[in-house]
Amino acid sequence: MPVEAYGLRRRTSLSFEQADARVRELLKEQGFGVLTEIDVKATLKQKLDKDFRRYVILGACNPPLAYQALSAETDIGLLLPCNVIVYEDGEGAVVAALDPLRMMELTGNPALTEVASEARRRLEAVLDALPA
Repeated sequence: MPVEAYGLRRRTSLSFEQADARVRELLKEQGFGVLTEIDVKATLKQKLDKDFRRYVILGACNPPLAYQALSAETDIGLLLPCNVIVYEDGEGAVVAALDPLRMMELTGNPALTEVASEARRRLEAVLDALPA
């Protein structure tokens, strides 16, 4: 299944380090905080003694949007926070985010459509601000 079926993706000419720093800045500008961070490369090396490209998973949360979603459906916490990944790809990097609209479709709750649309708009703004 292509990432476009469940996520939003951009390739950038920024290095991994530059992309990681810029994404964090852009998330903050869009009202997101990074609640969790998984360094996939370090984890795979530590747990499996396997080498892997530089790759981070950021658990991003926009508190007002999270509150709206949780108010509409208490168990939506299973689908929070919004995962954003940054990984090295050749001389550049890839940044992708799980599509909130696709995730909300799993619930069948139409009350979540507006908040998911807003979260998607903000995540798209992050990706659109990255240089190609």
